[in-house]
Amino acid sequence: GSGRHWQFGADTTDDYRSIDIRWLKREGLLESGISRRITWSRGGEVTGSINVQSEPGRVILDYRHRDRGGEWQPERYPVYLDTTPCHMGGVRHWFLCPARGCGRRVAILYGGAIFACRHCYRLAYPSQREKPGDRAARRADRIRDKMGWPGGILEGGDWGKPKGMHLRTYERLCREHDALSDRALVGIMDHLNHLSGRF
Repeated sequence: GSGRHWQFGADTTDDYRSIDIRWLKREGLLESGISRRITWSRGGEVTGSINVQSEPGRVILDYRHRDRGGEWQPERYPVYLDTTPCHMGGVRHWFLCPARGCGRRVAILYGGAIFACRHCYRLAYPSQREKPGDRAARRADRIRDKMGWPGGILEGGDWGKPKGMHLRTYERLCREHDALSDRALVGIMDHLNHLSGRF
């Protein structure tokens, strides 16, 4: 309908509520005639809800939203669906982004005033907005997790080889971890130097 407005500018996809068509499919919510209320929560608190009603070739989204504490606005509109064949047989389901002029085939819609694809909201995935040092720390933590070491690069390395891991694999992961930790620490130092330059 007319009068839909946009809220651009949130940094990443994590900042928006989302609806994933793969989840709807798993829950049986793409079968015609099914209607269900979906809720979002953070820290045990419900932060929002939407009613999803399935019809042939589309779902109807029905919810209310408000902009920065203003009046609640009702929204009810269809999102059309598409399918593509899978390599192993069967089909994969997609939303067609309902934003005016878009129509992209996407698996996830993000909700501001209306639900649309991440391209329409100009959203990046969290990893795309990371500084190189942050990315290195995250990758080092993934290795620490695999090794069963305590989290955080400041805990140091080499807490011992996990049982059952080949020595060669362990040594390779240790080298990767140390290189990533060094890169992350350089990123931290650069950031601290940048901050100290402001005072």
